[in-house]
Amino acid sequence: MEIKVNYLDNLRLEAKFDDFTVIADQPIRYKGDGSAPGPFDYFLASSAMCAAYFVKVYCNARDIPTENIRLSQNNIVDPENRYQQIFKIQVELPEDLSARDREGILRSIDRCTVKKVVQTGPEFQIEVVENIDEDAQALLLGKPTGDATGENGTWIEGKDLPLEQTIANMTKMLADLGMKIEIASWRNIVPHVWSLHVRDAASPMCFTNGKGATKESALCSALGEFIERLSCNFFYNDQFFGEEIAGSRFVHYPCEEWFQPGPNDALPAGILDDYTRKIYDPDGELRGSHLFDTNSGRTERGVVALPFVRRSDGETVYFPSNLIENLYLSNGMSAGNTLQEAQVQCLSEIFERAVKRRIIEEEIALPDVPLAVLRKHPAILEGIEALEAQGFPILVKDASLGGQFPVMCVTLMNPKTGGVFACFGAHPSFHVALERSLTELMQGRSFEGLNDFLPPTFNSLAVAEPNNYVEHFIDSSGVVSWRFFSSKADVEFVEWDFSGSGSSSTGQEAAGLFRILEELGLESYMMVHEDLGAPVCRILVPGYSEVYPVEDLIWDNTNKALLFREDILNLHELSDDRLADLLERLEESQIDDHEDIFNLIGIEFDENTVWGQLTILELKLLINLALGQQEEALDRAQMFLQYNNNTVERGLFYQAVCAVLEIALDDELELDDYLYNFKRMFGEETMNAVVGSVNGDVRFHGLSPTNMRLEGLDRHQRLIESYRKLHAHRAALSEG
Repeated sequence: MEIKVNYLDNLRLEAKFDDFTVIADQPIRYKGDGSAPGPFDYFLASSAMCAAYFVKVYCNARDIPTENIRLSQNNIVDPENRYQQIFKIQVELPEDLSARDREGILRSIDRCTVKKVVQTGPEFQIEVVENIDEDAQALLLGKPTGDATGENGTWIEGKDLPLEQTIANMTKMLADLGMKIEIASWRNIVPHVWSLHVRDAASPMCFTNGKGATKESALCSALGEFIERLSCNFFYNDQFFGEEIAGSRFVHYPCEEWFQPGPNDALPAGILDDYTRKIYDPDGELRGSHLFDTNSGRTERGVVALPFVRRSDGETVYFPSNLIENLYLSNGMSAGNTLQEAQVQCLSEIFERAVKRRIIEEEIALPDVPLAVLRKHPAILEGIEALEAQGFPILVKDASLGGQFPVMCVTLMNPKTGGVFACFGAHPSFHVALERSLTELMQGRSFEGLNDFLPPTFNSLAVAEPNNYVEHFIDSSGVVSWRFFSSKADVEFVEWDFSGSGSSSTGQEAAGLFRILEELGLESYMMVHEDLGAPVCRILVPGYSEVYPVEDLIWDNTNKALLFREDILNLHELSDDRLADLLERLEESQIDDHEDIFNLIGIEFDENTVWGQLTILELKLLINLALGQQEEALDRAQMFLQYNNNTVERGLFYQAVCAVLEIALDDELELDDYLYNFKRMFGEETMNAVVGSVNGDVRFHGLSPTNMRLEGLDRHQRLIESYRKLHAHRAALSEG
């Protein structure tokens, strides 16, 4: 995590990281103002709070209330050496707590991250740089040792270069782009199963997760995914790029083309082909305006489309950027040391997700992988046995559907919760596909994190519901059929092998995977990005690799943001007439009242602000108040309180709003008769805001003013600054 420190007045300091600001000061005896804790005080508090957090996690997982649990910490300083200290943590537990849970809570405190870092002893590296903002030295800790030339490096199946060289190459690409990449967390709680979380230090919204059988392979995975998502603009899906980039020569890529809709808003003639139009517009309802670009919002420029090469004949077909971001998410994109390696990874993931979807929706019972076969892969078997030892039954299944597809499945059952977690992995190599299934299972997860999955069901409609697949795609948290667990398999086990051999094995594997698509009668389209220095491909298989249904292009398109973005960002400046018009459009849109505003308009608000938690329901409520529509405001305030998952402070504000509105709407009640006790209940500051909101003197309480220039929206500005580096890099290459 990158923490930037600014000097304030006297000895006060300001530390900024992510969306947070921390102020530190010094006591008056040290010539400070005593206005805030000192840096060392924060350090001490972090240790106590970290211990308390792990206690809370333990108790939440077991439904143990924490009201009667208290924790404290004292640091005992050696009088002869003030750097030699004992941190004494005491915890007070209820008498009726079982001995097992008492022991569990003590063990949970022992897992405190702050404690472990202090005990291990962090290494401090201090250096002078010319410019902190421009210094792009990667912040990757625990870099692997080895020969980056490849002569003595670590080779693994599926990679065309050694891990050391792959990591060095990718790290340099990101550094050259001006991005600081930091490792936020590592996990290795099961033998031969590593995962990590990496992110852009300046824009933590840009992050990826990596997994692998070793630390190095997991780091390769995370960096490769980071480069793939940069190259394909995935980090910036649905987000507003700002007016400057929206008006530039190109918005996404120098090779993009813009097409004007035809007469009566018909689809532009230059986009898609006959094959894809039948898939994306089966009923002839799709219009050009459905495909306007969400990121720029420049509808007058038309539909922006990207060139993809059709596999069958090498012809170029232009796919609207809007269509890709609405239907495919991250499915079908990959980076590699070579284009063939990227293609193998990309196609493997497409098959993994398509086969997974078919198995789940059709409730197919898969065959078990025989123990004799698992013993051929001792490292994988060791990881499986470690999970079994923790009390999680593991099912290892062949998901190839009789040897048709290079897909495996590892499923975890949790007897403590009744939940199950089915993970799929794909690769032409049986071994790699199986390894990926297992590492995906534990990617970024603790043992407690395995308590969050749903129990199986015999409800076929719930399993086949389209959104269930979306949940499986995003984090495998969807529901699985009990029929999946039948010991009577619907297909035979096959110890398959789609891998190639020799120095050109990835080329053979890619050709083989493309051949499977052809045998299924499917067309594929590919766009290749090499502007960052690594080959990245994005492959679309229309009618097969979509994540969302094609109807979303018409009924749930992300460019609905264009109907509301400008007015919502300029909310404080709107006249009553424009506010009424905005409210009417929100009503007519029939968008779920509980959808977040940041999702609706593609803006990254600080999640700790009212903007960051604002829903359509609350926005309508605030507009009702601003327009003096008291009855409508009361109805919505009551609904807000009924379904509120906002902050306690916001809930109390609307509780007071309801009370004041009910008085205002009752001719027999007078506010002055109640105001004294309202202020005692809710506080004078809150009541001033409530009364002002009801009588119209205060508009949009809690929402700081902003505009289309995104003023005050630091989180979104950091995201756009990240994209600006990428955009400038592409512009320089195209002009050179």
